[in-house]
Amino acid sequence: MPIYEYQCKDCGHRFDELRSYDEPDPPCNKCESLKTAKLVSRTSFSLKGGGWYKDHYGLKPSPKKEKSE
Repeated sequence: MPIYEYQCKDCGHRFDELRSYDEPDPPCNKCESLKTAKLVSRTSFSLKGGGWYKDHYGLKPSPKKEKSE
C-alpha cells in the first residue's frame, strides 16, 4: 500500500497515511475534521543517465539469431 499525503481543509494540517487507493480520505488527525484532500506529492522515482531517446535505444536493430540444425 502506498503512503499518501493529505491536508485538512479546516485547520491546514498536513499528514501522511498508509492507505489503499480506493479507501476514502481519512479524517484529520489533529482536529478530526472529515474535510481532507489528497495532495499531489513528489515521487522518489528518478531516471538517471542520458535516456533512451538520446542513445536511440528503440531504433537499434535487434541482434540476429542464428538457426541451429
